[in-house]
Amino acid sequence: MKALLLIDIQNDFVPGGRLAVPGGDAIIPLVNSLQTKFDLVVASQDWHPAGHLSFASSHPGRAPFEQIDLHGLPQTLWPDHCVQETPGAALHPALDTRRVEAIFRKGMAPDIDSYSAFFDNGHRKATGLTAYLRGRGVTDVYLAGLAGDFCVYFSALDALAAGFTTHVVTDATRAISDDGFRAALADMETKGAHLVLSSDLVADPGALLN
Repeated sequence: MKALLLIDIQNDFVPGGRLAVPGGDAIIPLVNSLQTKFDLVVASQDWHPAGHLSFASSHPGRAPFEQIDLHGLPQTLWPDHCVQETPGAALHPALDTRRVEAIFRKGMAPDIDSYSAFFDNGHRKATGLTAYLRGRGVTDVYLAGLAGDFCVYFSALDALAAGFTTHVVTDATRAISDDGFRAALADMETKGAHLVLSSDLVADPGALLN
Protein backbone atom coordinates (compact mmCIF):
# COMPACT_ATOMS: atom_id res chain seq x y z
CA MET A 1 0.00 0.00 0.00
CA LYS A 2 1.06 3.55 -0.71
CA ALA A 3 0.41 6.38 1.76
CA LEU A 4 0.43 10.13 1.36
CA LEU A 5 1.97 11.97 4.32
CA LEU A 6 0.92 15.60 4.65
CA ILE A 7 3.53 17.36 6.74
CA ASP A 8 2.56 20.35 8.92
CA ILE A 9 0.19 22.18 6.56
CA GLN A 10 -0.75 24.61 9.31
CA ASN A 11 -1.73 28.26 9.53
CA ASP A 12 1.52 29.40 11.14
CA PHE A 13 3.54 27.98 8.24
CA VAL A 14 1.73 29.83 5.43
CA PRO A 15 1.95 33.52 4.50
CA GLY A 16 0.52 35.56 7.36
CA GLY A 17 1.55 32.96 9.92
CA ARG A 18 4.14 33.32 12.64
CA LEU A 19 6.74 31.18 10.85
CA ALA A 20 5.60 31.60 7.27
CA VAL A 21 7.12 29.47 4.54
CA PRO A 22 7.24 31.47 1.29
CA GLY A 23 4.46 30.23 -0.98
CA GLY A 24 3.39 27.67 1.58
CA ASP A 25 -0.29 28.04 0.75
CA ALA A 26 0.34 27.36 -2.95
CA ILE A 27 0.76 23.63 -2.30
CA ILE A 28 -2.74 23.16 -0.88
CA PRO A 29 -4.59 22.68 -4.20
CA LEU A 30 -1.90 20.20 -5.21
CA VAL A 31 -2.14 18.09 -2.07
CA ASN A 32 -5.93 18.18 -2.20
CA SER A 33 -5.79 16.75 -5.74
CA LEU A 34 -3.25 14.14 -4.73
CA GLN A 35 -5.30 12.76 -1.87
CA THR A 36 -7.78 11.02 -4.15
CA LYS A 37 -4.95 8.94 -5.64
CA PHE A 38 -4.07 7.24 -2.34
CA ASP A 39 -5.78 4.62 -0.22
CA LEU A 40 -4.28 6.13 2.94
CA VAL A 41 -3.69 9.77 3.81
CA VAL A 42 -2.05 10.77 7.10
CA ALA A 43 -1.10 14.21 8.41
CA SER A 44 1.36 15.55 10.95
CA GLN A 45 0.79 18.61 13.12
CA ASP A 46 3.33 20.69 15.01
CA TRP A 47 1.81 21.07 18.48
CA HIS A 48 4.07 22.99 20.86
CA PRO A 49 3.30 23.94 24.45
CA ALA A 50 3.71 27.63 25.25
CA GLY A 51 7.29 28.42 26.22
CA HIS A 52 8.78 25.59 24.18
CA LEU A 53 12.56 25.66 24.39
CA SER A 54 12.88 25.82 20.61
CA PHE A 55 11.36 29.31 20.74
CA ALA A 56 13.76 32.25 20.76
CA SER A 57 11.44 33.93 23.27
CA SER A 58 12.36 31.22 25.80
CA HIS A 59 16.01 32.34 25.73
CA PRO A 60 16.45 35.98 26.84
CA GLY A 61 18.85 37.86 24.62
CA ARG A 62 18.52 35.40 21.76
CA ALA A 63 16.94 36.15 18.39
CA PRO A 64 14.96 33.94 16.01
CA PHE A 65 17.08 31.79 13.71
CA GLU A 66 20.11 31.83 15.99
CA GLN A 67 21.73 28.46 16.59
CA ILE A 68 22.24 27.04 20.07
CA ASP A 69 22.97 23.74 21.76
CA LEU A 70 19.82 22.43 23.42
CA HIS A 71 20.51 19.51 25.75
CA GLY A 72 23.24 18.20 23.48
CA LEU A 73 21.44 18.76 20.18
CA PRO A 74 21.89 21.60 17.67
CA GLN A 75 18.81 23.79 17.72
CA THR A 76 17.60 26.60 15.51
CA LEU A 77 15.65 29.10 17.59
CA TRP A 78 12.29 29.85 16.03
CA PRO A 79 9.64 32.50 16.45
CA ASP A 80 6.82 31.21 18.65
CA HIS A 81 4.66 29.06 16.37
CA CYS A 82 2.04 26.32 16.37
CA VAL A 83 1.29 26.77 20.05
CA GLN A 84 -1.31 24.26 21.20
CA GLU A 85 -4.96 25.35 20.85
CA THR A 86 -4.06 28.57 18.99
CA PRO A 87 -5.35 29.37 15.49
CA GLY A 88 -1.80 29.18 14.14
CA ALA A 89 -1.52 25.53 15.13
CA ALA A 90 -4.66 24.52 13.24
CA LEU A 91 -4.45 22.76 9.91
CA HIS A 92 -5.04 25.23 7.11
CA PRO A 93 -8.77 25.65 6.46
CA ALA A 94 -8.33 25.12 2.71
CA LEU A 95 -6.72 21.72 3.31
CA ASP A 96 -9.24 18.98 2.57
CA THR A 97 -9.09 16.71 5.62
CA ARG A 98 -11.96 14.38 4.73
CA ARG A 99 -9.56 11.65 3.62
CA VAL A 100 -7.05 12.17 6.44
CA GLU A 101 -7.36 9.03 8.56
CA ALA A 102 -4.98 10.02 11.34
CA ILE A 103 -3.10 13.09 12.58
CA PHE A 104 0.20 12.61 14.38
CA ARG A 105 1.13 15.50 16.65
CA LYS A 106 4.75 16.32 17.39
CA GLY A 107 6.87 18.81 19.28
CA MET A 108 4.91 18.45 22.49
CA ALA A 109 7.84 17.73 24.81
CA PRO A 110 8.90 21.22 25.97
CA ASP A 111 12.64 20.55 26.00
CA ILE A 112 13.21 18.95 22.58
CA ASP A 113 12.13 19.89 19.09
CA SER A 114 10.55 17.47 16.64
CA TYR A 115 10.97 18.17 12.94
CA SER A 116 10.20 14.64 11.78
CA ALA A 117 6.70 13.18 11.82
CA PHE A 118 8.27 9.94 13.07
CA PHE A 119 10.55 10.96 15.99
CA ASP A 120 11.76 13.87 18.05
CA ASN A 121 15.09 15.35 17.00
CA GLY A 122 17.04 13.14 19.35
CA HIS A 123 15.21 9.96 18.29
CA ARG A 124 14.36 9.50 21.95
CA LYS A 125 10.62 9.00 21.49
CA ALA A 126 8.58 7.85 18.50
CA THR A 127 5.31 9.43 17.49
CA GLY A 128 3.85 6.03 16.60
CA LEU A 129 3.69 6.81 12.88
CA THR A 130 6.03 3.98 11.87
CA ALA A 131 3.98 1.36 13.68
CA TYR A 132 0.75 2.81 12.30
CA LEU A 133 1.98 2.64 8.70
CA ARG A 134 3.33 -0.86 9.12
CA GLY A 135 0.08 -1.95 10.70
CA ARG A 136 -1.74 -0.75 7.60
CA GLY A 137 0.64 -2.62 5.30
CA VAL A 138 2.23 0.50 3.84
CA THR A 139 5.32 -0.07 1.71
CA ASP A 140 5.68 3.33 0.01
CA VAL A 141 5.27 6.80 1.45
CA TYR A 142 4.86 10.02 -0.51
CA LEU A 143 5.65 13.21 1.40
CA ALA A 144 4.32 16.69 0.76
CA GLY A 145 4.03 19.75 2.96
CA LEU A 146 6.04 22.27 4.95
CA ALA A 147 8.85 22.97 5.24
CA GLY A 148 10.92 21.12 2.71
CA ASP A 149 14.28 21.91 4.32
CA PHE A 150 13.20 20.90 7.82
CA CYS A 151 10.11 18.85 8.64
CA VAL A 152 9.64 17.23 5.23
CA TYR A 153 13.37 16.56 4.99
CA PHE A 154 13.73 14.92 8.40
CA SER A 155 10.50 12.98 7.94
CA ALA A 156 11.84 11.60 4.67
CA LEU A 157 15.11 10.55 6.29
CA ASP A 158 13.25 8.72 9.03
CA ALA A 159 10.93 7.07 6.51
CA LEU A 160 13.97 5.81 4.61
CA ALA A 161 15.59 4.56 7.82
CA ALA A 162 12.39 2.71 8.69
CA GLY A 163 12.54 0.85 5.39
CA PHE A 164 9.74 2.57 3.50
CA THR A 165 10.21 3.29 -0.17
CA THR A 166 10.17 7.06 0.07
CA HIS A 167 9.01 9.64 -2.46
CA VAL A 168 9.08 13.41 -2.06
CA VAL A 169 6.52 15.34 -4.11
CA THR A 170 8.76 18.30 -4.81
CA ASP A 171 6.20 20.73 -6.23
CA ALA A 172 3.84 20.03 -3.33
CA THR A 173 6.53 21.09 -0.88
CA ARG A 174 7.86 24.54 0.00
CA ALA A 175 10.94 25.47 2.02
CA ILE A 176 12.15 28.25 4.27
CA SER A 177 15.38 28.56 2.27
CA ASP A 178 15.87 27.82 -1.42
CA ASP A 179 19.50 26.88 -0.80
CA GLY A 180 18.49 24.70 2.13
CA PHE A 181 15.87 22.96 0.01
CA ARG A 182 18.31 22.23 -2.80
CA ALA A 183 20.73 20.72 -0.29
CA ALA A 184 17.92 18.72 1.34
CA LEU A 185 16.69 17.37 -1.99
CA ALA A 186 20.21 16.32 -2.98
CA ASP A 187 20.75 14.59 0.35
CA MET A 188 17.38 12.80 0.26
CA GLU A 189 18.04 11.58 -3.26
CA THR A 190 21.55 10.42 -2.35
CA LYS A 191 20.06 8.42 0.52
CA GLY A 192 17.50 6.73 -1.71
CA ALA A 193 14.44 8.97 -1.86
CA HIS A 194 12.64 9.38 -5.17
CA LEU A 195 11.83 12.94 -6.26
CA VAL A 196 8.50 13.15 -8.08
CA LEU A 197 6.03 15.75 -9.33
CA SER A 198 2.37 15.88 -8.39
CA SER A 199 1.42 16.32 -12.05
CA ASP A 200 3.00 12.96 -12.90
CA LEU A 201 1.09 11.20 -10.12
CA VAL A 202 -2.23 12.79 -11.04
CA ALA A 203 -1.87 12.40 -14.81
CA ASP A 204 -0.59 8.80 -14.92
CA PRO A 205 -3.27 6.34 -13.78
CA GLY A 206 -0.62 3.64 -13.35
CA ALA A 207 1.86 5.68 -11.33
CA LEU A 208 0.45 4.61 -7.98
CA LEU A 209 -0.69 1.09 -8.76
CA ASN A 210 0.37 -1.46 -6.13
